[in-house]
Amino acid sequence: MTPRIENPFALAPAAIKAMMAVEAGIRASGLERSLLDLVKMRASQINGCAYCIAMHAAEARRHGETELRLYLLNAWREATLYSPRERAALAWTEALTRVAETGAGDEDYAALAAQFTETEQVNLTLQIGAINLWNRLQVGLRAVHDVDPARGAA
Repeated sequence: MTPRIENPFALAPAAIKAMMAVEAGIRASGLERSLLDLVKMRASQINGCAYCIAMHAAEARRHGETELRLYLLNAWREATLYSPRERAALAWTEALTRVAETGAGDEDYAALAAQFTETEQVNLTLQIGAINLWNRLQVGLRAVHDVDPARGAA
């Protein structure tokens, strides 16, 4: 695959800086890093973003995530390795990533509300929106993932 734009980050530095500030705010919100890693991975799987999958898999492993949980993430509903809190976050991730199809249904929201405070719900929803934007940037402009994502993961 050939990138459509070689370095989009250099072409929109103010917008990228703003996105990085959103990410920093979400990381500082108190949501578990492992949960945020799973959310980023799952949305990236749905969106087919190889760049983000490679980067976030490397990050998740650095943060202590197991290979098995990463391998089974695409089948999280059938796997027994995810907590009720993680399951609620993953369902909400899928609902919002596919919002045109799901309408962010009440059942998914009820599961979310049972596991997360309102503040956490807002921060999680912001994270889902942010990773979907990153996915669209990378897929749309055909970013090529690093051959060794552990080298350059942010």
